[in-house]
Amino acid sequence: MPCFACLVVHFMSDPVAGLVSMARAAGPDGVVGACVWDQAGGRGPLGPFWQGVREVDSHAVDESQMPGVAEGDLAGLFEAAGLRDVRGGSLEVSVAHSGFDDWWEPFTLGVGPAGSYVASLDGPSRDRVEATLRRRLPDGPFVTRALAWTAYGRSSRG
Repeated sequence: MPCFACLVVHFMSDPVAGLVSMARAAGPDGVVGACVWDQAGGRGPLGPFWQGVREVDSHAVDESQMPGVAEGDLAGLFEAAGLRDVRGGSLEVSVAHSGFDDWWEPFTLGVGPAGSYVASLDGPSRDRVEATLRRRLPDGPFVTRALAWTAYGRSSRG
């Protein structure tokens, strides 16, 4: 049975142990796959957000140091977990936004590291971040493009 983890490996407290568990769940010779955003290269969907935040707060902690978010890192985690025939790659996606508010609103919900960052700001700081991002992004409809790192491999033959 295949076992996939989309956009979660970098949040695992022990990604190698998590991938070992996925391989166990996939069974003998099972396929394990995952993807994570390219946060280290700034080409994930949060890249524009963190670039704007750093203009206002150079000490903001983003997701660029999380496991698996740099080129080759995810495949390396698969290998460390003992998966075989590991292949790494990438996936590009595009998302259309009707305007800035459509893009900004998810960050205001407090979800994930970016949302938690916005939720932690006092009113004036949040206003500065929002104003900076509004200056950096188009006024009308726009498309964001993002890159995710992918990896897949096989569990042991049992």
